[in-house]
Amino acid sequence: MTTRSLSALNHRIPPPILTVFTALLMWGLAQATPRWPLPDGLRLLGSGALLLVGLAFLASGFLAFRAAKTTINPVNIEAASSLVTSGVFRVSRNPMYVGFTAVLAAWTVYLAAPCAVTGVLGFMLFIYRFQILPEEQVMHAKFGAEFETYRRSVRRWL
Repeated sequence: MTTRSLSALNHRIPPPILTVFTALLMWGLAQATPRWPLPDGLRLLGSGALLLVGLAFLASGFLAFRAAKTTINPVNIEAASSLVTSGVFRVSRNPMYVGFTAVLAAWTVYLAAPCAVTGVLGFMLFIYRFQILPEEQVMHAKFGAEFETYRRSVRRWL
């Protein structure tokens, strides 16, 4: 594949859909591979804790976007009307992607399948290349020095 054909994937797949697709792939891998011998209580506690963290990041990011009255649609990033830097965005430039990643990590623990972690890593790589990098280009073009200052002061993930 050429760079041009790969760039056709730039912010085309909505992250929630990618998350569900990845979770289904992880489930399939878990069915076909050995599992960790985790006690149910530990598995549920670990996956529940990660799920709560993920949902907190997702909700916090969503609410910050709503408060700023800017688009939450990652497929139409050009419609962003403001650069959100408050709340959870002080901790991560991409809290919703952190949230989706934590949800997938919770799913990995729940499945108790070591090879399911490849889904989390694949999701992170895909989101980084086809969602985050194109978003950052748009944010730089729209908000210039303000975005650069923010970018230098807040980590991309955590």
